[in-house]
Amino acid sequence: MSCTTEMLLKLPTEPVPIQEIPLEKNIKLFIKREDQIHPLISGNKYWKLFHNVNHYLERNPDNPYIITFGGAFSNHIAAVAAVGHMAGIPTLGIIRGEELEHIWRDNPTLLFAKRNGMNLKFVTREEYRHKEKLTEFLQQEFPEALIVPEGGTNEEAVDGVKMMLNEQTKDFDYLCTAVGTGGTIAGISKFCEENQKVIGFKAVDDASLENKIFELTLRQNFNLIDSCFGGYGKINDKNVHFINDFKERYGIPLEPIYTGKMMEKVFELIEEGYFPENSKILCFHTGGLQGIEGANLLLEKQNRNLII
Repeated sequence: MSCTTEMLLKLPTEPVPIQEIPLEKNIKLFIKREDQIHPLISGNKYWKLFHNVNHYLERNPDNPYIITFGGAFSNHIAAVAAVGHMAGIPTLGIIRGEELEHIWRDNPTLLFAKRNGMNLKFVTREEYRHKEKLTEFLQQEFPEALIVPEGGTNEEAVDGVKMMLNEQTKDFDYLCTAVGTGGTIAGISKFCEENQKVIGFKAVDDASLENKIFELTLRQNFNLIDSCFGGYGKINDKNVHFINDFKERYGIPLEPIYTGKMMEKVFELIEEGYFPENSKILCFHTGGLQGIEGANLLLEKQNRNLII
């Protein structure tokens, strides 16, 4: 199979909009709508895959194949499947949890991935924990494949995140992003202005994150703040209320795992006086809205309020 530049991910023709969130305080809050970058490859996933995929296809592999890793509701799995479908390249998703093998059709994310041509291989959580070993085996079996790490985080992803920063973002005092595997905050930290402070809102309780991020950015201009709200993937009623109220007030949808929890924590910090007066804060909406459907399925089973 021969690849052409027509398959490559493109730079947007219009600037990504930055929307103000009006506050009754002497603080300016804005959100950069990276969720609008592409209808299927959402938010930071677009930029994390940008160089990974483009550089891979520039090498014109004879048998292109993209392999990656993710959980049941992974935004990254959905994004890689969409890239493969767009480019006509076969994809393989290594999915955490062998119990999903016979019920994946009930999972909106995995169903989307499958419909976009992704093959799914389900592994035990124990196998998944040893992704480095799995990667070695896969690279031997598919020597021409592009193997993208879980969440898309690697040095090429960090370089791609640089494109989330531009002339529009230079005047902000604080740059805020949700943190999963650390690639997005590493890119923002590495390429932001000297005077800017970067805050990462951790969606996962991972003590090793700070070191991982530092290894990718080599700058110490970032702080990490816990915003797990009970644990990765856990959604409480307060989270749902915040997300629904935020959409009603500002017309911006949020998903409940990353950006929703970040914005809720940002509002808490503003109320607590964390940010000095006259601060200008920019939050990055990292997309992942596809995850709302799966979250609502879980909430519905528990007879709880849904995300609107």
